[in-house]
Formats: sequence, structure tokens, C-alpha cells
Amino acid sequence: MTPNASHKVKVATDTAVVHKRRHKTVTENGTNAQGPAPRMTVTFSDIQAAHERIRGQVDHTPTRHSRRLSELTGAEVWVKFDNLHFTGSFKERGALNRLLLLDADERKRGVVAASAGNHAQALAYHGGRLGIPVTIVMPEGTPFVKIDGTRRHGATVVIEGADFTGSTAEAHRLRDEEGFVFISAFDDEGIVAGQGVCAIEFLQDAPELEEMIIPIGGGGLIAGCSIAAKAIKPDLDVHGVEAAMYPSFSARRRGETPKCGGATIAEGIAIKAVGDIPFALADPLVKEVFVCEEAQFEKAVAFYATMEKTVAEGAGAGGLAALLANPDRFKGRKVGLVLCGGNIDARMLAVVLNREMVRERRLIVYRILGDDRPGMLSAMAAVIGGLGGNIIDVVHNRLALDVPAKGAEFDIMVETRDSAHADEIGKALGDKGYELRMG
Repeated sequence: MTPNASHKVKVATDTAVVHKRRHKTVTENGTNAQGPAPRMTVTFSDIQAAHERIRGQVDHTPTRHSRRLSELTGAEVWVKFDNLHFTGSFKERGALNRLLLLDADERKRGVVAASAGNHAQALAYHGGRLGIPVTIVMPEGTPFVKIDGTRRHGATVVIEGADFTGSTAEAHRLRDEEGFVFISAFDDEGIVAGQGVCAIEFLQDAPELEEMIIPIGGGGLIAGCSIAAKAIKPDLDVHGVEAAMYPSFSARRRGETPKCGGATIAEGIAIKAVGDIPFALADPLVKEVFVCEEAQFEKAVAFYATMEKTVAEGAGAGGLAALLANPDRFKGRKVGLVLCGGNIDARMLAVVLNREMVRERRLIVYRILGDDRPGMLSAMAAVIGGLGGNIIDVVHNRLALDVPAKGAEFDIMVETRDSAHADEIGKALGDKGYELRMG
């Protein structure tokens, strides 16, 4: 493992930002130009031991070659479907490994954690199986599907804190007052070792991989996976992806304080400060970190649903978001995407899918100014229907002051086949003499 010393920032395709690590030679005493190399607290042997420890208690999730995504991106794409774990995310491996490392007294006292949901559900489920009491502190605004899932698995749920930082403070308070064992979602050696099993499984099923893209929140998954992947296949490049609202790993690489905050669809990786342990482990091994915008995460969620017929949460779709934003970087390469979670609220999934239809102009609103007379709407509908457009909704506006008193403004929402079809309908309406204000 070679520590790195310098960083490069560049603007990538589709406005994604890339933070790239260049490697320098390590001296005999294990130092580089920036001082002593961080001590490696998790080894490949630890990950192999975790693999054996959890075997048979956690699913070996499927890996599939995606012909659709390969055609779309120009890369050879494999997807590891960690959204198919019983609790819906990769967190089960780390949570179970850490629980199995507790001694008898710690098991009796119980554990506490702060989590937006996936770590929570994993601890709750496996804690329940093992008879270990689990208390979870969740931030305000956590998707209901994650809160409900955690409670159904038998954990005590406490809603406290505007964000993960506030929830962590409350979890520490409960640890100190109640005697619980605090289990970090990522800043824990047992967690990191368990998460690294993902890469072992991935390379067992797809040994030809040349690149692997892994979402980064606290860093536990990418730390464990980068250690395992580099041990198994040293020439494989590991990349991370962060949400633009929470670029904590890439900022720390540059020696900067990250500017984090805001409501992101990738709430599973909305972490203001990457964990100390995972950062020290992953930083020397991760080649590039892609920082993606909200629209890129939304597109990836939609593409997983429509092309792979699978449900991905925002954070879980991060690898695909980075690939879609940087197709030239990975063209012709064998790329592995860890679809690390599928716990997205059903309402939010519907919103994302509809928003993607709007972006692709498969859902479009034609705003038409016309006379307020009988048959007007029927005539416009005949034009739209005649060209195969499906009218979803119609709104009349007779009170807008920029509309004549004897006129009306019609907002007609139409489902189309694609952008070209939308243009065809708009042109036909214009040719019939209707004044289009949008669409």
C-alpha cells in the first residue's frame, strides 16, 4: 500500500468534480513528504476473518453484468446488488461482524448507534437475532421507511438531532448514562473489516474487474473494500463518489474544512466528517473521488429502476451517478458498481421518476393561450391525441392579468415518447394557430 502526497482537482463531464490522488514512493521508514504514513488498523486478514465469521448469516448478494448500462456508458459494467440484503443495504456485514466481536458483558449491556437508517436496520435486525438490545438515534427528517424498518426489527428508536452530528451527540450521551456500547456506523475497525467482505464477494463473482466505484459517507465501505480489492487484485483502481452537499472525504484530502449541509437525496452518505479510521485506511488506496450533483443521483436512481428493474436509494446509486457523469473516463473499462442500498421512500422514488421524465421531456406541459369558448379544449386535445400524446392533466387559468378577459390560459400536461415527440406535438399545436407560451 503506497501512501499518496498530492491531489488534483478538475471539472469532469456533466459538471461532476473529480478529486484525484497521485502516488509517491514511500521511504524505508514508512514516511512521505507529508509526514508519517497512517497506521493501518485493519488488514486483509481481518477482512478474511470477518468473511468467515459472518458466513451463512448474511446473504452473498448477486453480481450481474449489465448489458443495458454497458451499452449506455461504453464501459463493461457489473453491478453488485447489495440492495437485496434482508435489511436493504450493505450495512449488514459490518454490523454483524461488530456484534459478534462483543464480549458477554457488552452483549448484556446492549448497544447504541446514530444512524440515518441503514446501519440502524442492520444493527436492529442482527441484534434481535443475537438477543442484544439495540437503541438507535436517528436525525430529524430520516425517511419513514428507514425509521419503520428499524422499529420493526425490534430496536428502540430515538429521534434527536437536525443531522447526523446531533444524533451522534445524543448517542454518546446515552452511552455514558445508560452504559451502552457505542457502535459507529463507520469509524470502527470491526465495522470496516465487515464491510470489506463486499469486495471479496464482488471479485469472486467478477474477477475481471479493472475499476470499482463505491459511495463514500463515513468511509467504512470504501475503506474495507479498497483494502480487500487491492490485496486480491493490486492493479484494480478503486474510486469513491460523494454528494456535492457533503464532500467530506475529498475536502479532507485537500486539507480543507468541508462545506457540508442541505437536504440531499443521497442522505445515506450525508456525513459532515468522514471517519478518522476509514480515512486513514482508504486515502492511500482510493484513486479518484467523484463529487456528483443532485440531478446526477436522481438520474442514477431512475436508470436503475428503468434499466435494471431494481430499486436504489440515492446513496446506493452513487456509483452509477459517477459513471454516467464521466463516461469518457471509464469507456472500454471493466467497471464494478456497488449498489449499496435500496431503502428509498416510495413517495420519493415516485418523485424522482417523474422528475426524470420531465428532464427527458417525456412529461411536458404545453401552456396555450386561447379563447375561452366551448370546444376549445376538445380541439387542442384532438391535436395532441392524434399524434399519440397522452393527456395527464389540464388546468384552466382565467384570472391571470396577462390573459384577455375573454380568453383563458390552458396548462396541458402530456406524456410523450421522447423529446422529438414532444417537439412534434408542439409544432402541430402551433401550426393549428394555438399560441404556445411553454412546451
